[in-house]
Amino acid sequence: MNLTGTSFGSMLTLDPANCEPKQIYKVMTGIIVPRPVALVSTVDRDGVVNLAPFSAFSSAGANPPAVLFCPGLRAPGQAEPGLHFDLRKDTLRNVEETGEFVVNVVSEAIAAAANETAAEVGPEVDEFQLSGLTKVASEVVRPPRVAESPAQMECKLLQVIYVGREPGAGVIVLGEVVRFHVREDLMADFRVDPEGLDAVGRMAGNTWVRTRDRIELVRPK
Repeated sequence: MNLTGTSFGSMLTLDPANCEPKQIYKVMTGIIVPRPVALVSTVDRDGVVNLAPFSAFSSAGANPPAVLFCPGLRAPGQAEPGLHFDLRKDTLRNVEETGEFVVNVVSEAIAAAANETAAEVGPEVDEFQLSGLTKVASEVVRPPRVAESPAQMECKLLQVIYVGREPGAGVIVLGEVVRFHVREDLMADFRVDPEGLDAVGRMAGNTWVRTRDRIELVRPK
């Protein structure tokens, strides 16, 4: 590749040690894009259901099938007296207590409802009711699936990794998929139709993105 004469523009270099965590968060969510959205359902020890979206979400291999998502610890100011003193959000606490969760894919049709579940509410609040989404029983795990989601994955916890313990730190939740549920009209020969799935992703701030503008690239041999 010949780069002679090519102008790449000036670069701004940031040392995280000289920045506030909130500033680094803005940079990371601005350049790590687009991020698929995992709408994660859990239950607590008493069976109270929680539903929340996470855009730090990815696969972690197929043998065994595994996924991961990252529910960060509460940032300064989020742990208000009378609401939560635990830096863990409800999803993380539920997963650690029960070892189970469900990842529900977010299509554009339910994006607004999924966004409603991001509200900072008490652990007694059922986000299914808050968002208007419908519960459907899972086959293996206790947390329910989102009926409106075009694909869901029932998961058993494999490992929780705390990247840090301070407010705003990230936590990696790694789970094994024990059941896949995919809308029948979307799958043929184990291939999922991306147009029918109509998944959405997250950019920075309040910006979400559709996945309808796609390109095809054949992998070189």
